Amino acid sequence: MKGLCIAVQFLTRLPAPSFAASDEAFAASMRWFPAVGLIVGALVAGAGWVGAHIDSWTGALTALAAWVLVTGALHLDGLGDIADASGAAHKDRARLLAVLSDPHVGSFGVTAIALQLLAKLVLLHAMIAHGDTAALVLVPFAARIAPLFWARWIAPLHDGLGARFRGAIRPIDLGIWATVLLAAAWSFPALLVAIPAAALWGRWIAQRMGGISGDGHGAGIELIETALLLAFCAGAKA
Repeated sequence: MKGLCIAVQFLTRLPAPSFAASDEAFAASMRWFPAVGLIVGALVAGAGWVGAHIDSWTGALTALAAWVLVTGALHLDGLGDIADASGAAHKDRARLLAVLSDPHVGSFGVTAIALQLLAKLVLLHAMIAHGDTAALVLVPFAARIAPLFWARWIAPLHDGLGARFRGAIRPIDLGIWATVLLAAAWSFPALLVAIPAAALWGRWIAQRMGGISGDGHGAGIELIETALLLAFCAGAKA
């Protein structure tokens, strides 16, 4: 359970027992990312359910606020950084890495974050309006399986967070979480959208950026979450 506590500390702002983790223990905590996703999903779904007692838009807003607060906007920050770096990628690798390491957010990043929040708000409203609040528990879970595959098969962009995760994921970890995802998809087929979405993001990040980083993982999680929300909404309309 130490790995789960480390993952909770890293991915959320939730209180958790504090550990002095080595680099190896920190990297291994990635195996628990999907479990943390279930915790995040439960809080998001709970907030949406409470807010929906007023109306579906309030439910969407409370769910989105809980999503941002519980994660500390960690993945949104990665999305903004990747958007800014992508805008500079046409110049050279040195410029790309410089933009990624810059703590300031540029116009591309601001636009990407704003659009992401708007997309989630609208899609959350649609899900809550259709009574699919319980399915929200599984969206952050499914999105956090993808980084395990990216860490194993995509080269790290630089000697940073992405490089620390590389090699920590074992085949058994991939097998366990893939099996859980497929089992959940038996009841919620929309979850299968996470598979092509993860593959497409992995291909894009490898070709466009030249490798995966912590920002790449965070941005990918955000985009897969949105793709899953859209898939659930589309399924409700069918």
